[in-house]
Amino acid sequence: MKDMLVSASWLNQNLDMPEIIILDVRLRYDPAVSQLDDLKIPGARIFDLENEFSDKNSPFPNMLPSQDQFEQSCRKLGINKSSKIVVYDHFGIYVSPRAWWMFKVMGHQNVSVLDGGFPEWKKAGYGTEKVVGLNYGTGNFKAVFNPDMVVNFEGISDNLKTNKALVIDARSSDRFHGLVAEPRKELRRGNIPNSINIPYETVLKDGKFKPLNELKEVFADLEGEGRPLVFSCGSGVTACIVLMASEMSLKNHNKVYDGSWTEYAQVAD
Repeated sequence: MKDMLVSASWLNQNLDMPEIIILDVRLRYDPAVSQLDDLKIPGARIFDLENEFSDKNSPFPNMLPSQDQFEQSCRKLGINKSSKIVVYDHFGIYVSPRAWWMFKVMGHQNVSVLDGGFPEWKKAGYGTEKVVGLNYGTGNFKAVFNPDMVVNFEGISDNLKTNKALVIDARSSDRFHGLVAEPRKELRRGNIPNSINIPYETVLKDGKFKPLNELKEVFADLEGEGRPLVFSCGSGVTACIVLMASEMSLKNHNKVYDGSWTEYAQVAD
């Protein structure tokens, strides 16, 4: 479980281990509109990023919740300090790395991503169940926030002067270069000065992370880069995909600019 990734085969073989908690990560979960065919991995618990695991007081989307909010939301899911967590999503690899990173930020190291997510699980023919009965006993999870894994707007602004960190933008090339409109209405186009572009799709293949040798090719130009790497995107979600890939192939200190382009585009002069 120290590995960042686990396979569908491994998870199926260890499905009944009592200390394993499986989290079905969703950008937003609304049981009122949940479809009858809404399925999940047996025993998985819904990790609702927007409604439970984001800062409700922030004007920007998907921002990290407070240490206390994260701790209480985890306890509601029955997560304990000793839990071995596996996160997955329904798009192969998309939002689950954000959940993985959040647990790391909050001091819980025993967390892995299911490589290929729910599509890979179904492709292998493993069992599924409907999303019902989502109440669990209260866990004793303890969050310990690590501020050294996160960068805010002030940190990005300071870096424009010092250039002590390299900012990597995980958005598409067209969005990075301002050739297409941003998905969020009226958000200006462009990128953070001095940042470079590694679109998150370049580290994935068929809904899974690329093999290590191919990831090393993606990051070849960064070999020997001694500065910390700060990952950004639209709202801090896909940045975590590229961060995970970099941790598999580089040894830099990594951080996420939590507000990402959505914040920068609205706050920067």
